[in-house]
Amino acid sequence: MTLQSKLDAFKADFEGNKAPPQVVALLHKSTAELIASGQAERALKVGDRAPTFKLQDADGNVVDSTQLLAKGPLVLTFYRGVWCPYCNMDLQAIEAAAAGIRELGASLASVSPQTPANSHKSQRDNRLSFPILSDHGGETANAFGIRFRLQDDLIEVYKSFGTDLAVVNGEPSWTLPMPARYVIAQDGIIAYAEINPDYTRRPDPSELLPSLAKLRQASVA
Repeated sequence: MTLQSKLDAFKADFEGNKAPPQVVALLHKSTAELIASGQAERALKVGDRAPTFKLQDADGNVVDSTQLLAKGPLVLTFYRGVWCPYCNMDLQAIEAAAAGIRELGASLASVSPQTPANSHKSQRDNRLSFPILSDHGGETANAFGIRFRLQDDLIEVYKSFGTDLAVVNGEPSWTLPMPARYVIAQDGIIAYAEINPDYTRRPDPSELLPSLAKLRQASVA
């Protein structure tokens, strides 16, 4: 089953059997508004220079993007948080592709606004071999152009489901990154970018492999 098939099955069950119709309507409305805002089109894309960052992993170690890129390309995924089932399925799919990504000379990292403790839980529950880096306040997501604030009525829905992002993220902004994946070449230029304001839509990780293969070929030419 493809990643998108798994996401579609979860969405159909959640919206058809678990969430009240008014909540489903609000979720659809909020997603449509984010799409209509055009923010995804304004985010960093292929050919742009990626911002550098120094972020802590779940164990408190500082991870420097410059040092990662010194070793090879970087596959960077923006992750909304431990509370998001769509995001967890996405991370699991990336983990399933991780060996193939590393064979092409790349390293992997995920960036999330959640606290390091929640990242520990995400890594453990999803059995990840790559780190989730703590982007407190979403500053790195903002530098990529993908941070947004949830609408007030959506905040109330999240709270009704027991998801208080002020607690999960350790700060009160109620901002999130749009789900995004980037391949960053060693010179810091973005070679692949996928940003989707609809959090229920995710490409298969295999779609970024041609970009890595092209970078690998260029490096040995």
